[in-house]
Amino acid sequence: MADVPPVLSHEDVDAALADLEGWERDGEFLRRDFEFDDFVEAFSFMAGAALVAEKLFHHPEWSNVYNRVSIAITTHDAGGLTDNDLEFARRVSSLV
Repeated sequence: MADVPPVLSHEDVDAALADLEGWERDGEFLRRDFEFDDFVEAFSFMAGAALVAEKLFHHPEWSNVYNRVSIAITTHDAGGLTDNDLEFARRVSSLV
């Protein structure tokens, strides 16, 4: 089993969010809603985000309704937000 990364302080998460446009801390999750022109663009984005998740072996909770994608991410094994969540958010944000 891989080592579980340490949970970040709220201050560290808030400081990192300054560079993560659109993401917000919601308790022990990072959340962001994305909106696209249509379903095909939203689904294409989700495919890219799925590849990011697989590369990081760090998978989000997400939903899709037509042209909207909502993502929530946390490190369940650690019991809160870690550098893994921030890296996922950075990489997914670069897809849009």
